[in-house]
Amino acid sequence: MTTVPEPADVLLVGNCSGFYGDRLSAMREMLEGGPLDVLTGDYLAELTMLILGRDTMKDPALGYARTHLRQLEDCLGLALERGVRIVSNAGGLNPAGLAERVRDVARGLGLDVAVAHVEGDDLRDRAGELGIEGALTANAYLGGLGVAAALREGAQVVVAGRVTDASLVVGPAVAHHGWAPDDHDALAGAVVAGHVLECGTQATGGNFSGFTRLPAGALDRPLGFPLAEIAADGSCVVTKHPGTGGAVTVDTVTAQLVYEIQTARYLGPDVTSHLDSVRLEPAGPDRVAVRGVRGSAPPPRLKVCVNTLGGHRNRVELVLTGLDVEAKADWVRARVEPRLTAASVTWERTAVARAGGETEEAASCLLRVTARDADADPVGKAFTEPFVELALASYPGFTLTAPPARPTPYGVYRAAHVDRAEVTQTVVHADGRREVVPDPPTSEHAAPTPPAPPAPSGATSATDGSTRDLPLGTFVHARSGDKGGDANLGLWVAHDLGADPGLHAARVAWLTAFVTPDAVRDLLPEARDLPADTVEVHPLPHLGAVNVLLRGLLGEGVAASTRFDPQAKGLGEWARSRVVPVPEALL
Repeated sequence: MTTVPEPADVLLVGNCSGFYGDRLSAMREMLEGGPLDVLTGDYLAELTMLILGRDTMKDPALGYARTHLRQLEDCLGLALERGVRIVSNAGGLNPAGLAERVRDVARGLGLDVAVAHVEGDDLRDRAGELGIEGALTANAYLGGLGVAAALREGAQVVVAGRVTDASLVVGPAVAHHGWAPDDHDALAGAVVAGHVLECGTQATGGNFSGFTRLPAGALDRPLGFPLAEIAADGSCVVTKHPGTGGAVTVDTVTAQLVYEIQTARYLGPDVTSHLDSVRLEPAGPDRVAVRGVRGSAPPPRLKVCVNTLGGHRNRVELVLTGLDVEAKADWVRARVEPRLTAASVTWERTAVARAGGETEEAASCLLRVTARDADADPVGKAFTEPFVELALASYPGFTLTAPPARPTPYGVYRAAHVDRAEVTQTVVHADGRREVVPDPPTSEHAAPTPPAPPAPSGATSATDGSTRDLPLGTFVHARSGDKGGDANLGLWVAHDLGADPGLHAARVAWLTAFVTPDAVRDLLPEARDLPADTVEVHPLPHLGAVNVLLRGLLGEGVAASTRFDPQAKGLGEWARSRVVPVPEALL
């Protein structure tokens, strides 16, 4: 273990929200739990933007994360008392509206607060001329330089719209350390710190495949939210407040680093971060040092989150129990399918259970039928009625898991890109002044897949010889998630098994060699039908990891997907459970 001395000039940045709906008490917990300079809150995701877009259809004055306002009503006075500045992207589609509501809250509490907001990301009014047709929402991902400008002018609360999640940390770090736009390595270090913090307790043991091996007592209370001590060179130590639940280990931090990324080049508005340069080291109990991050100029175009209204959908679930399951499913489909008029109808069946199961549920499976159409009528009564009419005229044991439901609208996410000249990032300071934030220097560059690192000395010979069929998760951790219609799967060799460095290196060499696009298709049969060039494998050698990108596995994204796991949250656990030939020498 490396003992990392605490730098004299570090910025303490914590997080109190990883999504719209996260633990409301987290803001107070973070403010009361220990020292902080800045407290961030991440509330936005592609699906959240769709939800906020639908809110604005009902009331144009909405469009922001209302839970953040509730947190401030409870904690704004405490934050001011402790000198903690608050930065969030809770503004969503209406940062100006949320900023004004924050001022209302402050006035109601008798507080004088400097509130600034960042805007310019919302491209809805110009979507047509930018070639973004049919957009309910169209938001360019902004960087952290606007947040930095607001903080330099004394803002105590900064409300942003669709800045990148990591920008909530990059902005305060730029303001505190005075980095220039071409301090690429420092900026990239802050991006990595922001990426670790952005999903809250996912960095302290949440959704972690090694949760059963966390220290004793880590899970007997709510998981603590993470914080980062960011130094002037962009390196940081990830930790959490003392006495809070969960743990900060090399594995929990790795889990978040490989979450929802794509290639080894993490393209951001302020900097391109080279994820294959990241090094992690234990630095004490619940402390992990993040070092060596390299950066380069950001790309000249900005990514845009686009949501459109895709139509309406509905679902029916039938229970199939006991014997003749295949025949029962075929009978229903033959009777119902000719009557369905929806543009898209998807039939899926869960795995057939053992007919003689110890409970009725254990002997049953589900037949799911999902219908989608541009209009509501074909997925309304016209869809559910044929199933209801079979209640007394179909297979033995016919039953539905729920009464017929009304159709619901769904959205479709896609990514677009625009030239930076089309986007004007603007800070509206607490005194009403408007400041346009200039773009950083950019570079046209590719983001190539880095070559696989050479096997550590002795690692190749260690994998020679006999193998044993075992779950991949025997010594491999995983974390998975979604980016629109793409799924990502991060796999890395566990550090929490106590293996000596030589064995760990041999396992890393084996994993890097084993995980190829063809092997992924065998590991995850659902990927077999994807086009040849849509399964990508990107090594992250210093993390002992590979990131697998499965383009198109999730169709049109979570709001439109009919897949069992539309956000690929369980994909990693499925992969770990799959049996593969593991060299005996690695066990």
